[in-house]
Amino acid sequence: MPPNAAVTAADASPPFIGILMLDTQFPRPPGDIGNLQTWAALGIPVQMHKVQGASPAKIVREADPRFVQPFVDAARAMQAQGAALVTTSCGFLAAYQELLASSVDVPVVSSSLLQCALLSRPGVVTIAAASLTPHILAAAGVPEGTPVQGVAPDGEFATRILGNELEMDIAQAERDVVAAAVALCRAHPQLQSIVLECTNMPVYRDAVARATGLPVHDVVSLLAQRWAALPA
Repeated sequence: MPPNAAVTAADASPPFIGILMLDTQFPRPPGDIGNLQTWAALGIPVQMHKVQGASPAKIVREADPRFVQPFVDAARAMQAQGAALVTTSCGFLAAYQELLASSVDVPVVSSSLLQCALLSRPGVVTIAAASLTPHILAAAGVPEGTPVQGVAPDGEFATRILGNELEMDIAQAERDVVAAAVALCRAHPQLQSIVLECTNMPVYRDAVARATGLPVHDVVSLLAQRWAALPA
């Protein structure tokens, strides 16, 4: 490199996964997309960019369009800093998969829902079934007719995360997610796989697999696959 050549952030540091984070304060135990231990255990470097004001309620319940541009700007910032792959900390941002992907020159994985089209007879477990609209599912390429089961709206998992509260009973949250997965399987015995929509659910992947006997997929497992497939 010539002595006066500019050194960009991408040149100066190794590549990483850039995670566009909601503005949250709820607990994130290991396994959660926003816990650095999750990625250290996989040997995957990450950097996180919080989108100010983008609370779980604003994104999941309200689908507030005012946050679309801040997420686009954050994706571009992550690429400029050297991200080789961009993702988000909310599966509902699948609604903007095409827009985010067209805004940067690196792969974008907005949601675990993107893998539904590649799986055999999947079912989806989500944090908010009433808010996971056909529009969002279609934007993620989820096959029409894919069954969806939400956790209990008044349960520990949903209320603590969507309420963005400081404390959460992790054991009860696990029971909530497992109960939803079991209900999904009972209602749809033809299922061959489960996709956990919420990026906070990978914490409970093993418990769901034990309870259902099915392969369980989530955003962390999807990103690990996509990261491994990137060109060296």
